[in-house]
Amino acid sequence: MAAKHDDRVKSATYFVTMVDFADAGELSVFIDEEQLSALEERMNAKGYLEGRDMSAAFKMLHANNLIWSCVVNNYLLGRSPFSFDLLYWNADPTHRPAAMYSFYLRNMYHENLLAKPGGISLDGVPIDLRKIRTPSFLLSTREDHIAPWRSTYAAPQLYRGPVKFVLSASGHIAGVVNPPGGKYGHWENEKNPPTPEEWLATATSQPDSWWPTWENWISQYAGGEVPARHPGDGRLKPIEDAPGSYVKVRAAD
Repeated sequence: MAAKHDDRVKSATYFVTMVDFADAGELSVFIDEEQLSALEERMNAKGYLEGRDMSAAFKMLHANNLIWSCVVNNYLLGRSPFSFDLLYWNADPTHRPAAMYSFYLRNMYHENLLAKPGGISLDGVPIDLRKIRTPSFLLSTREDHIAPWRSTYAAPQLYRGPVKFVLSASGHIAGVVNPPGGKYGHWENEKNPPTPEEWLATATSQPDSWWPTWENWISQYAGGEVPARHPGDGRLKPIEDAPGSYVKVRAAD
């Protein structure tokens, strides 16, 4: 959109998002030519990567908590699984189309081309992140093992528009979901110094959730509030109560 001078998007919010993969963290152990080739061969046989394969990779990054604790407590000791609401997220993995996922892993994780001006072209347009002037809110999480926060901090150095970088406590999921009045606080900084270490050293610790901070930030670009819509007021009638029966559908193996 920046290359085409399309300014319809007035703000952008990024959750635990990497655009520079020079230091991809623990997931790097799965990204080399031999493993990518083997993964592509498996994906191409079905046309997609099964969600359970992705889930297994993430579990291996936190094996003590997500694998061995279950073996010991549930299998060996016969105890009931711990009550942990965020595990519903882990239990609902998504299949990845083979072409999309191969493109993503090779061009971003393996070659780190997204951070290089013109390194990737989409629809014939060379992508240059330095052309982005859209006001951006970047949320990262301090204990993230999937998108390490120090790596996500590369974005404020690339984007040319105003960037608000906020660091939440906890990890990739809990630090984002954390509601107002929740368990975790966050850090803010009015400036974006060159390195993540400088950013954190000069940041201010806040005891509450990051959500009110985001609400205040995005209100500058939201164009005001409108009355909430009531389902069924339009031509389309409600089918059933939220969240809908589709959330109970399981993908066939």
